Amino acid sequence: MTVLALAVGVLGGYGGAVLHDELAERDPGTVSAGLAGVDLVELPPLDGDDGSVAAVAQELLPSTVQILAELEGEGGATGSGFVLDRQGHIVTNNHVVADATRDDAIEIVDQEGNRYAAEIVGRSPVYDLAVLYSKEAEGLTPAALGASQALRVGETVVAIGSPLGLSSTVTAGIVSALQRPVTTGGSADDSSYINAVQTDAAINPGNSGGPLVNLRGQVVGVNSAIATTGGTLLGSESGNIGVGFAIPIEQVRTTADQILRTGKARYPVIGAKVQTGRREGSGAEIDSVMAGSPAEDSGLEAGDLVVEIDGERVTDGIALIVAIRTHQPGETVEFTVMRDGRERQVEVRLESEVG
Repeated sequence: MTVLALAVGVLGGYGGAVLHDELAERDPGTVSAGLAGVDLVELPPLDGDDGSVAAVAQELLPSTVQILAELEGEGGATGSGFVLDRQGHIVTNNHVVADATRDDAIEIVDQEGNRYAAEIVGRSPVYDLAVLYSKEAEGLTPAALGASQALRVGETVVAIGSPLGLSSTVTAGIVSALQRPVTTGGSADDSSYINAVQTDAAINPGNSGGPLVNLRGQVVGVNSAIATTGGTLLGSESGNIGVGFAIPIEQVRTTADQILRTGKARYPVIGAKVQTGRREGSGAEIDSVMAGSPAEDSGLEAGDLVVEIDGERVTDGIALIVAIRTHQPGETVEFTVMRDGRERQVEVRLESEVG
């Protein structure tokens, strides 16, 4: 049986996704203007027509870091990240640093082996993203940001990170699929659902948070999960089997902007529960609707089968969650639902929650 596993390595400790309320009380590295208030690199450093894996590696290795998170003094988790801007902000996965408390040490390690103390600006368990800040790292080279929406299935991409603790590791492959709804968590209650870029570039535990890069040297995604054939995360059967998933850079931009502004991220909600265990491809069944929610206000009912959102097909519960989370709070989306054998359209205005 194939399962999903977070691509985070564990060093003498444990990893996880437990939130600590005390971290929300601090706001190191926040920027009131968000991404507009920091120095990003938008232009591609390479000509895509002449791009090569070697050229991409040369450009991106100085912008990719290893992340070491000490957890309650018992060793900890190791992952990857990339330099977002010239102000010392680093992007990684939430699950790499999710268990770190205010007393735990987080370090980033650059290509040369230099270590810098870092703090958590904010994180989103829903999108499995986190932003770190290190004043000492202001001199590191930011990575250029691209667009996953411009990717084509079959084109070459490069994954960079620290799999199994091996820093500055480069692997290459192709885009295997786009807009792949997957979950990187263990249950419907705490899962991070992403509309992923799928790749066969080798991604292993410790690659989490590292960049997925196109041949123009632009980050198009954040490596977040791998599929395994079973076993424990670091067991004999776990590891890369040619199926890895990355969070699209468009979502990274949105979440990083929110975190920089307020130290928190928000995600859209409709106030309804959906069944996620069934994957028959026929749609997503609404299990219950909360009183006073946008779902109730729009007329959605328990038992409705959602088959489309804004004209795009919905195959199951996870696909519905992912489709909603690609929108922003405050937007109005059109649901196409089947009820009593009849198709009808329902407009829902999305509200938001922190997460």
